[in-house]
Amino acid sequence: MIVIASALIGALIGGFTAARRKGNKADIAQYATGYAIAFSLAGLIVTIVLEKLLS
Repeated sequence: MIVIASALIGALIGGFTAARRKGNKADIAQYATGYAIAFSLAGLIVTIVLEKLLS
């Protein structure tokens, strides 16, 4: 669940970042994808750490 939420948050942040920088639709899609991948990887690491600490 953390991974999905972080991917969505990353996609939103990436899309807004590209739009703020006056990017076209391809730029917005690329930023959203890149940020979603980065945030989901961070969410995966957080999930693994929490599983190890709580069990």
